[in-house]
Amino acid sequence: MRGFDVHRSRNGVEGLEAFRGGPYDMCLVDVMMPRKDGFTFAREVRQTDQQTPIIFLTAKSLKEDKIEGFKIGCDDYLTKPFSMEELLLRINAVLRRSQQKEEEEEQQPTEFAIGSFHFDYTRQTLTAETSEQRLTPKEADLLRLLCLHRNQTLERSQALQQIWGEDSYFSGRSMDVFVSKLRKYLKADRSVEIMSIHGKGLRLVTND
Repeated sequence: MRGFDVHRSRNGVEGLEAFRGGPYDMCLVDVMMPRKDGFTFAREVRQTDQQTPIIFLTAKSLKEDKIEGFKIGCDDYLTKPFSMEELLLRINAVLRRSQQKEEEEEQQPTEFAIGSFHFDYTRQTLTAETSEQRLTPKEADLLRLLCLHRNQTLERSQALQQIWGEDSYFSGRSMDVFVSKLRKYLKADRSVEIMSIHGKGLRLVTND
């Protein structure tokens, strides 16, 4: 009715089978599905596909559940009950961000030297001499933004709007989790630091 070609799956197992036979521009996922819940479905999707947007629909309104959804790699999280108008607005917003992200990726560098690390945004890997860390889509997006603003302050609101699409409490908490993970990945090189600038944002500091 609104111009989308939609495939409906009645549970997470059917959904994963359909997704693997794709491609799809977006996954709209109910968290409380039979046979395979939405979080499990999304984790398995993210094992092989880091780009396709995911929106969770759920009756769960706990902060921990929303944060878990963003940690898995969702692009938005809509709590029931919701209106069809709000759902359509969020779908279109996520699709616009996804298209904008693809266009920006074509224009900006995708590989960076961070101290003793090599960061490949396209492959979503952070490589040292003897190890390679696979990154989630949002980990890679955040690290790339920090690299593009190396030794400068990346405003918190800019990162939230560009990666999460909104500057809210839940997206802010989610970003804090990803910052902690990136610090853990980079801690082997003491010349590299992600600093929190009080009241402003983040700064990736390197000596190179």
